[in-house]
Amino acid sequence: MVFFMQSNTVPVKTKVSILAAGLLSFIGILVETSMTVTFPTLMRTMHVSLATVQWLTTAYLLLVTIVMSSTAFVLKRFTFRRLFFFADLMSLAGTITAMVAPNFALLLAGRMLQAVATGIATPLMFQLVFTRIPFKQIGLWTGLASVIVSLAPALGPTYGGILTSLWSWRAIFIGILPVLVAATLLGAYGLHGAALGTQGQQFDFGGLALLGITFTSLVWTLNLAGTHGWISANFGMSMFVAMLLVASMTWYARRGQRHLFDYSILKNGVLRQRLLQYFGLQLINIGLSFVLPLFAQDVLHASPMSAGLMLLPGALVGAIVAPLAGKIYDRRGATMPLLTSASLAALAMLLFATLTHHFTIGVIAALYMVLRVGFNSGFGTAVSDASLQVAGPQKADQNSMFSMMQQFAGSLGTSLMSAVIAAKTLHSSTIAATVNGSQIDFWLLFGVAVAILGTGLWVAKKKKTGL
Repeated sequence: MVFFMQSNTVPVKTKVSILAAGLLSFIGILVETSMTVTFPTLMRTMHVSLATVQWLTTAYLLLVTIVMSSTAFVLKRFTFRRLFFFADLMSLAGTITAMVAPNFALLLAGRMLQAVATGIATPLMFQLVFTRIPFKQIGLWTGLASVIVSLAPALGPTYGGILTSLWSWRAIFIGILPVLVAATLLGAYGLHGAALGTQGQQFDFGGLALLGITFTSLVWTLNLAGTHGWISANFGMSMFVAMLLVASMTWYARRGQRHLFDYSILKNGVLRQRLLQYFGLQLINIGLSFVLPLFAQDVLHASPMSAGLMLLPGALVGAIVAPLAGKIYDRRGATMPLLTSASLAALAMLLFATLTHHFTIGVIAALYMVLRVGFNSGFGTAVSDASLQVAGPQKADQNSMFSMMQQFAGSLGTSLMSAVIAAKTLHSSTIAATVNGSQIDFWLLFGVAVAILGTGLWVAKKKKTGL
């Protein structure tokens, strides 16, 4: 593999290759959040419940998480070009399958194929940045790459809402075909280079299976809370099993002979905090992308188009903020953008929680803009700074771990937000359950933001005192 880290210029083919992988990632994430707006429509036309239809997002994100957990190995084992075109093929197959799906099961199958594509494309995009961008421009280019990851969830409800209102939810898949063609052509031109090489390393199939079962168990447990209640025996027994699996996975990571990642990178305290912020911001981001369109349609009686357009101003503001935050990071370091990010996220979630009963489309749009400024100030910065805490092949481990946890944050966020609202419907009307459940969700996300801010302040203090 050719590296350009010592140069101050970025070759055209490098830019094109990052764009190609980015577009492939963008497609998967855009469709993921576009489908959220279609949930009320799909529930009516396919005769499924909220607890069932949310698996279009939850199962998708779970599979993306599992695929991403393998990329620490595959990014070293296979060339970027081969990985890109495999993901490209999976994206095309999934798009066509979902587009023509006559029932929920086939629609879900199409989404699973797209999950494989996203699970490869997103880490590939960041690996291209971390290995082929000059050191002094890492923040800027990671900021640009994070726009793709963070803008798609915000644009998704707008895109899906407009197409569902004017045509059909199937148009969501038709509309991405030109983007998929463009990504294919750009990848054919820009992607090149040899694999890093795994130096005889064997893939950890046991670790992958345990991780997949553990993450699925956690999400399934939350789903049971939504269908049976938080104090039900079903939820309690499933939570006990999930905790046993978490303990087993922790033991395996410490004592196992093979590893999906080089877990030793987590000994770095700064990297751990950046991972927490990356995970927490994405949990808030995807969680809100699920709750807000649902609230707008069920409580405010907005159309899918209005529910989607409601989030558009925040998405656009966030797209502007991300590269600016990257430039600030390149010049002044991580502390200021990360603390600003956590503070704004906490403020936004506090306002969401306290103003829930006074929501209008305009109020939601305004608060969402505050959240997006906070999110985009820290999301790219967190992964940029983490990438500088490791060197050489460990960059693939860091990239894969962050990408995996980012996607699991989305899956966990969606299932948690859904479970809280669904559990409320067991004892109240849909409107009351959505209002009260959403408010609880906002308080939970406020707690996540406060945790991010607290750990960020702790790391900043340690850096300042030189401990």
